[in-house]
Amino acid sequence: MLVLVTLERERSDIIDKFKKAIKSSADVVNGFYVTGDADFVLYVTARTMDDYEQFTRRFFYENSDIKGFKTMVIMDRVKAGFAIPIDGPSEV
Repeated sequence: MLVLVTLERERSDIIDKFKKAIKSSADVVNGFYVTGDADFVLYVTARTMDDYEQFTRRFFYENSDIKGFKTMVIMDRVKAGFAIPIDGPSEV
């Protein structure tokens, strides 16, 4: 799942606390602090939807700093990778 997370307030202590929670969760594969409509985007794994529901109860509903979250279920991985096409320095 990709999960868009919105915090109740944007304070540095709350942001840092949530970053620590992301880093310590085995269910969160990737986490990004972003701009725009959400504060964070998480890539979350779960074997079943029941497992995901339990994760949301622990990770989101028990955290009073979370205003809300939206889940997008990944139907098909079309392309995956994090390589960035950067040219090396030009030789003169």
